[in-house]
Amino acid sequence: MVATALSNRFDMGRMKKRGYLWVTLGFFAISMSAHWTFAWFAYVDEQNALRQPVQAGDYFNRTFRDTMENWQSEFLQLIWQVAGLSFLLYVGSPQSREEHDRTEEKIDFIIRKLEPENAKKLLEEWDRKYPKK
Repeated sequence: MVATALSNRFDMGRMKKRGYLWVTLGFFAISMSAHWTFAWFAYVDEQNALRQPVQAGDYFNRTFRDTMENWQSEFLQLIWQVAGLSFLLYVGSPQSREEHDRTEEKIDFIIRKLEPENAKKLLEEWDRKYPKK
């Protein structure tokens, strides 16, 4: 009873469906935390070596600047390469939805020409058997 209530409340299907997203967000959070933590230690060491005061505002500005430089040079470039190229390739690929719709329309046309009296019945039966996603 409790397991059923928990499984209904915490839908594992959604977790599995977006598992890659959750793992990626976890890695992102861990890496950002580690980056900012070790940046703090490096900043404190640098300030002590220079006999300068440790100031949280100065640390924040430096670390944020470094994070944004890395973000721009690496992460945004990677996002564009992966997301941009996959989108652009998908739109023109044979597996794209547009191509699938076009092929299905051609097949429907051929069926209507070959079996004019049974075409409507056949197409409705196949639509029930193989619903569009």
